[in-house]
Amino acid sequence: MNKHLEIAISAAKEAGELVISKLGKSKISQKGTTNNLVTEADIASEQLIAERITKAFPEALILGEESHKVKDLDSSNLWIIDPLDGTNNYAHGIPQFSISIAYSENGIVRIGVVYDPTKDELFIAERGKGSTLNGKTIAVSRNRSLQDSIIATGFYYDRGEILDNTIKAIYQLFQANIQCIRRMGSAALDLCWVACGRFDAYYEYMLSPWDFAAGTLVLEEAGGVWCDREGAIHGLESKGIISSNGLLQEDILEIIRYSKVGQNKIEL
Repeated sequence: MNKHLEIAISAAKEAGELVISKLGKSKISQKGTTNNLVTEADIASEQLIAERITKAFPEALILGEESHKVKDLDSSNLWIIDPLDGTNNYAHGIPQFSISIAYSENGIVRIGVVYDPTKDELFIAERGKGSTLNGKTIAVSRNRSLQDSIIATGFYYDRGEILDNTIKAIYQLFQANIQCIRRMGSAALDLCWVACGRFDAYYEYMLSPWDFAAGTLVLEEAGGVWCDREGAIHGLESKGIISSNGLLQEDILEIIRYSKVGQNKIEL
């Protein structure tokens, strides 16, 4: 096994055990906005993962959600960590959260690992080698119909334009007669659930690299596609995500491209 992948898997699993051990016991505080939470488990998990990575690769650069703030996304040996994706769920005891670890070279993600410790589900992708869930190859859905699609989304913390447009997009998707919307609370898992066919598409208008770096590789290697919120390809520089099984991407972009949704007025 690729050593980078081996370290990512072992660190993700160890961090998963750690956050489960602290579930219901971690001190909770706010960061930035009223609705953006951080727990002791977030910080401890990131520290654990960073230590495991730097022990194996002393030259590694780390971008993490909580304390490791490398700015150069084009670095040749960059690790991108979300130590607890779905903190609000975790803080309320909702069993939908994950550990996300990606390894990137020169802006291209080479390895992605997303671990859901409550379900013991481990998603793995290595560029050019496909995606697996607990060792079994996964693939996106073959659904071509919006009417038969389940689409996931996420809500931005700030109560402003981004949240307003997210809600407008939900309205527009229902106007297009999709089957249903889900809001689960972990971007990394949402992308992996598109990758394994549980969802047909997923969008969120504001994300950071640690939210999507690993999950988008899992999606790509499972046959899915993704772009930023305007339909452009910006890789790790993307500020939002519109993703799907590929068969629905053009139709979904036509409905929920960010600037287009922003022009819509909803009268209830």
